[in-house]
Amino acid sequence: MRNPEITHKIMSSIHSKGTKPEIMLRKALWHENLRFRVNYKNLPGKPDIVFTKYKVAIFCDGDFWHGHNWALRGMQSLDEELEGYSDYWKEKILRNVERDQENNCLLWALGWTVLRIWESDIKSNLSGCVKTVKEVLFDVMISMDTDIL
Repeated sequence: MRNPEITHKIMSSIHSKGTKPEIMLRKALWHENLRFRVNYKNLPGKPDIVFTKYKVAIFCDGDFWHGHNWALRGMQSLDEELEGYSDYWKEKILRNVERDQENNCLLWALGWTVLRIWESDIKSNLSGCVKTVKEVLFDVMISMDTDIL
């Protein structure tokens, strides 16, 4: 078992915004001449990237913090992954997953399109993530009958 002080130091050094995957995606979108807001506080969940004109909110979710580690480790479910975690971490991750769903519902109710992208997908297939964002924006623009990018 790791010393709690060491665990605290490690966890306190993890950023909630401006993470490497988030910055990678933002830079790639910027290079595609897509302009957006960052960490938009006026919306539920403070999305990482927001296209206000098109009402598209993007979250760059960390695999560990948002319950995606099980898929990366080849397990069958989040429950299987959480079996090896302490009660504290189980509850924390499950609450994050629940909060993500709540924020999705709130944003959808406000007429926003929500896109959640895993950090592992950004790291392994940045161009695919950019393509997905562009496709979502295109679909929203078509439905709004607005000029295309």
